[in-house]
Amino acid sequence: LELKVETLGPRHEQVGALVRGSEDRFKSFVALCAFAGLRLGEAAALQVGDIDFLRRTIAVKRQVQRLNGGGVDVRAPKYESERMVYAPEQLTDLLAAHVANHCPGDDPQRWVFPLSGGQPVHQNTVGHMWRAAKSASKVDGFKLHDLRHFYASGLIAAGCDVVTVQRALGHAKPTTTLNTYSHLWPDAEDRTRTAAAGLMASSFAASADSVRTGEAK
Repeated sequence: LELKVETLGPRHEQVGALVRGSEDRFKSFVALCAFAGLRLGEAAALQVGDIDFLRRTIAVKRQVQRLNGGGVDVRAPKYESERMVYAPEQLTDLLAAHVANHCPGDDPQRWVFPLSGGQPVHQNTVGHMWRAAKSASKVDGFKLHDLRHFYASGLIAAGCDVVTVQRALGHAKPTTTLNTYSHLWPDAEDRTRTAAAGLMASSFAASADSVRTGEAK
């Protein structure tokens, strides 16, 4: 039994097109938002030392805010949402290639997405690259923040509970997560049907195996 999976944000194929349509130095930025749920400012403030490539974790410790004078302010993440994100191998591999190509060096505090002046990338530059990615991929109608919704939807569809999704997104309270995504979790009727479907599938598979074993004797 397959249940209809509802999502927020772009569809899977649209996200793939957006990553492919991004310029090379921006692909990993889009991937961090889509497959790790980072906010724009959190991805912009990522340092190489925040990524543990062996354990496949990403530590979210800070965010970038652009100042009116043109500079940037690096501060703690909003709503005290420092967290550890458990990343898929494909994402850490993509980040490793990005670091080698765009920010090589030995300093763990170097920015993953630096500007030419040594500052981390900020909202204006990210906005320009995001618009270029949408144009190149012919995917329109979405904000960069919608990739965070895409990530949350995927976690819920995979069976993650409220607390797991809350922690992955860096929400201060589970109620914040529920207020946005509660309609994506299966209700009691969905869970009942899925459980019963699993019982039927297992029972008939076991029965078929028993028949085949008996015939072989």
